[in-house]
Amino acid sequence: MTAIRQDAWSEEDDLILAEVTLRHIREGSTQLSAFEEVGEKIGRTAAACGFRWNSFVRKKYEAAIQIAKAQRQKRNQQRKHAAAFTAVSHGGTAVMDGDGASRANVMIEEMSMDAVIRFLRQWKGSYQEMSRHIRQLEKELNDKQDELERLRSENEELSRQVNDVSTDYRVVNDDYKALIQIMDRARKLAFLVEEEEENKPRFKMDENGNLERIE
Repeated sequence: MTAIRQDAWSEEDDLILAEVTLRHIREGSTQLSAFEEVGEKIGRTAAACGFRWNSFVRKKYEAAIQIAKAQRQKRNQQRKHAAAFTAVSHGGTAVMDGDGASRANVMIEEMSMDAVIRFLRQWKGSYQEMSRHIRQLEKELNDKQDELERLRSENEELSRQVNDVSTDYRVVNDDYKALIQIMDRARKLAFLVEEEEENKPRFKMDENGNLERIE
């Protein structure tokens, strides 16, 4: 029995989840099938894979999801056109063999050139439309990447400014502390001088010309 992991998702896990899910989208499969396949590969439950996809990974691959959906739509249209072309160009009946299994017994009829031209024009129009859609999605993806680079540059510039401000603050703070220490020493020195002046003996001269100490 495969152990169900409880550790954090790694970049490799996210990449596997994205690749498998995008492939299922392109092939017209369900996301649940994709989550089950991923769960078997990385040892997690399908529910855990689905939660990770919807809460985190999907946001990083929005453009790729649109491209995968466009590819799926293009493939479906090609299949419809091929089926229509086969129906116009060929005729046949289905018969049963002895075991009861169905098989197609196709009889080639005269091919209609008008039908071939009509099919090719329709296919060309669909192909051009899908090509324009893919180019538009690629342009949007490039625009998003350019915006991401711009935001990354702005973030680096803001981080640099914050570091400069922090450095200036530390310098000012150190200068302030030094100034406080100088003022404190000056205050103590002034107090000592004043105290010495008060304790210094004072004299006055009496009537006989003798010095007399004043208490």
